[in-house]
Amino acid sequence: MAAIDCGTNSIRLLVADLPDPSAGPEAPLADVTRRMEIVRLGQGVDKTGRLAPEAIERTRVALADYAAEIEKLGAEQVRMCATSATRDAANAADFRAMVEQTLGVAPEVVTGDEEARLSFTGAVRGLPADARPPYLVVDIGGGSTEFVVGTREGGVRAAVSMDIGCVRMTERHLHGDPPGLDEVAAAQADIAVAVDRALEVVPGREAATLVGLAGSVTTVVAIAQGLREYDPARIHHARVSYEQVAEVTADLLAKTREQRLAIPVMHPGRADVIGAGALVLRVIMERAGMPSVVASEHDILDGIAWSLA
Repeated sequence: MAAIDCGTNSIRLLVADLPDPSAGPEAPLADVTRRMEIVRLGQGVDKTGRLAPEAIERTRVALADYAAEIEKLGAEQVRMCATSATRDAANAADFRAMVEQTLGVAPEVVTGDEEARLSFTGAVRGLPADARPPYLVVDIGGGSTEFVVGTREGGVRAAVSMDIGCVRMTERHLHGDPPGLDEVAAAQADIAVAVDRALEVVPGREAATLVGLAGSVTTVVAIAQGLREYDPARIHHARVSYEQVAEVTADLLAKTREQRLAIPVMHPGRADVIGAGALVLRVIMERAGMPSVVASEHDILDGIAWSLA
């Protein structure tokens, strides 16, 4: 099966085989390919309320490439989910028409609640034994961040989506290069209000383990580990402390874009928004009282694939 996750910042593809039913409930998907392209579909949506034509075109080019690979690999089922940017946009119909023409499958513009549940499903399967339940899973995207609390056995207990993604916070607050202290303070205050509201809905402070998903988290964890290149195998299920996250966040927010681009693990398309993404993670850890975060390379993309089982 093929799963596509189209978010505010990136579009990702997973083509995978389901495990044999005899392998047990914790058996992983058998990856055939995973790909990611930064297309910034949500460029300017927070300000204009519309998807920019050039952003739709960037997404179309990436999606056409994915469609060719899906056909080549012979995937039997395809599901594409579109998230925060297309929920917000007044011209979302233009995007849907482009996807149907390019991929041959209509995109599902999932609700924040469904996005959260798919992320949780993808993230908690196969967590190591030292990651004790219940889990607070946070998926820091470009336009929104999902908060989900639950267990493997009992599933999702509560979920909520808040509009504090790394692209949205950068466009709203972090305009300097590097951003000024007043800009960072405004972003931090905005994020803190949203996180506190989220934690009123989901009992995140009662969770035993914080699990962080998506590129902002995995990039921060890679930097904290001192990796010389982005290595998913070393990042997946790595645990880093609040102190490490705070140190990386402060360093990223003090750097210029050019300096952030020079960090070995930095994807070029993430360099201008990583400061905001790291800040979202740091504030979540502060407000939820979490001493550490476990990174997961498996997230909503895996949840979409599992939904086809």
